[in-house]
Order: sequence, then structure tokens, then C-alpha cells
Amino acid sequence: MEVRLRRVYEPVSSDDGKRILVDRVWPRGLSKEKAHLDEWEKDVAPSTELRKWYGHEVAKFEEFTRRYDAELAEPERASALAHLRELAGQSTVTLLTATKDVEHSQAAVLAARLRDSG
Repeated sequence: MEVRLRRVYEPVSSDDGKRILVDRVWPRGLSKEKAHLDEWEKDVAPSTELRKWYGHEVAKFEEFTRRYDAELAEPERASALAHLRELAGQSTVTLLTATKDVEHSQAAVLAARLRDSG
């Protein structure tokens, strides 16, 4: 199972496999054509409340991860995560996010969960 992380603004790579946006909000200034997405899985994204609380403050990342894991157990997000797991089991997937710090994002949490289950 190969799960990659990238910013959605980066150029498409031939080894991306399935390109899946995992943000709830569409990235600013990016057209759907330039995004080159295979899917937009916004149901797996953290709640608006959690996203705003976190505010991409690295000091909060551990607690963000704990709270996000709790949200991922909710039926709608669990179903979306299962779908990502299924896709990752079939081929390479690249989880895309607009955030600048990809390693401290929901995409990083999702990638870790997918890799742990593979």
C-alpha cells in the first residue's frame, strides 16, 4: 500500500496514482481543471469546529490528532475513511490538501491511519 501526501497546488506527478482532495473547503484560487483530482472526499475531513480550533498550530497537533481520530469513528467519516482504505488497497493514492504544513495536517493523520491498516 502506497499512500502519499502532497499539497494540491503542487504540479501533478506521474507517480501520484489516484489524487484525492481530503479538505472540506475547496482550495483558494485553484480551478478544478488544474487540481487534476480523481476524487474530492470532503466527508473524511475534520469538522469545521475542530479545524478552526486547531488553526494549524503545531503545538496543538497531538491533541488535534486525538480529537480527529474520535471524529473518524463517526459513521459518515468512518465510511469515507473505509472508501480511502479500499482505494489505497488497489493502487497508489495521493492525499491532497491546501495547507502549507502537510506533515501537520489532517492528510498526514489520514495517511498514517491508512498505512497502519495496510
